[in-house]
Amino acid sequence: LSYYEQNEPRGEYVLVLQGKSFEEIAEEEKKNWESMTLEEHMQVYESQGIARKEAMKLVAKDRGISKRDVYQEVKMKKIPMILLAMFTLSGCDRQEMIYSFNHVEEASVDNEVENTESVDNIQAETEQAVDITTEEPEISDVYSGPTVTLAMVGDVLLHTPVEESCQAEDGSYDFSSLFANVKDEVQAADIAIVNQEVIIGGEELGADALAETGFDVILHGTNHAMDQGKKGITNCLSNWEKKYPDIKILGINKSQDAQDTITVLEQNGIKIAVLNYTYGLNGIAPSDMPYAVNLLDEEKVKADIASAKEQSDFVIVCPHWGTEYSLQPDSMQKKWTKIFAESGADLVLGTHPHVIEPIEWVEDETTGHQMLVYYSLGNFVNWTSSSGDGIANRMVGGMAEITVGFDEAGKGFIVDYGVNALVTQVEPGHNGVTTYFLKDYTDEMAGKNAIMEQDANFSREYCTKLCTDIWGDLWE
Repeated sequence: LSYYEQNEPRGEYVLVLQGKSFEEIAEEEKKNWESMTLEEHMQVYESQGIARKEAMKLVAKDRGISKRDVYQEVKMKKIPMILLAMFTLSGCDRQEMIYSFNHVEEASVDNEVENTESVDNIQAETEQAVDITTEEPEISDVYSGPTVTLAMVGDVLLHTPVEESCQAEDGSYDFSSLFANVKDEVQAADIAIVNQEVIIGGEELGADALAETGFDVILHGTNHAMDQGKKGITNCLSNWEKKYPDIKILGINKSQDAQDTITVLEQNGIKIAVLNYTYGLNGIAPSDMPYAVNLLDEEKVKADIASAKEQSDFVIVCPHWGTEYSLQPDSMQKKWTKIFAESGADLVLGTHPHVIEPIEWVEDETTGHQMLVYYSLGNFVNWTSSSGDGIANRMVGGMAEITVGFDEAGKGFIVDYGVNALVTQVEPGHNGVTTYFLKDYTDEMAGKNAIMEQDANFSREYCTKLCTDIWGDLWE
């Protein structure tokens, strides 16, 4: 055992010790899983110290189902520890063999410009250029093929009171409280995306909390990307690369080659390309680093989408765009929606307005290609210093939830979609800022939200009405 452990891949010494073929082990493994509930299956991996999100992936892979299916069953249930102890003691050798085999299989899978156009000038050409339709394409109720579940949330804004709420008496920071109440849903997604509004450079600025919450993709292509200059971008990228090399950082780049590289994530055999751009940089031009930030440049965007389509099955564009605090998309957003649709993008997930905006299907009249657009997901975390009517709108955000599969032609398509409403709770004191799902939010919580001092209109009922007004019956 010692020899094989030191000199051979784990799967190899398991085969030697068991005297069985991969096919025999796979068949035994399948029968073993079928005799267990999903909760028990999850606990097998978690008892070995495997992180919850990775455990969900392994269970979904073992069962041939989506990670969201696993999450839906296990999120409200716990296995009695006596049952876990019985399983561990009665099958510890088998447990180790299963874990080893899965990791061999997992490893093999793993290897396989700033827009300055006038809004008025854009309006006329846009209104006739794109068909914004409320007619949705048929969404399959009986799809049984491979899927990838996507989740994305909006802007993380580290306003001063947000930062202060996460600082302990000894001066250290722990930002995990911001995401604690939505963490399970983030981890349940195969691919989870967040828009990090400002540049972050280390543990004290929240990188660890985002990683530990389970985000797979961090969007840094925002109008604040150059706020800390060239050093801010290079430090930010260096920190992510050093501490969390598996997390994809989009929107900012350390070289021209990096900017020209399309990020493609593969899950369950489906390749998903993700692109991130911003409308501008608050007037700061990175002259000595023209590649530093991805800007909404039409020629570049079209070329990127074309390249992404060649390398993937499904293309997502995440633009930082629109008019701040507007509950409806502006003409600049409509113009870029047309460009994205004509270029063949499949899904648009927008940020920047700091309030939620509608979700619509868009069809390119020439090709008939349909694209789903979430114009703005609003804020994920914030505590604005502003006061007055409309401030309550900034406390509401959305978690976009999309399931992608293969159509009959083998192309990526949207199997299902929706949005889970979010609300930021802000209270004075340590860990006083956090985000809840609106479905879990109560009148009592709303009554304690300090934002009422800045906008007396805020209430749970207000948040609910806002979501219905903007999203109709799409939201949960």
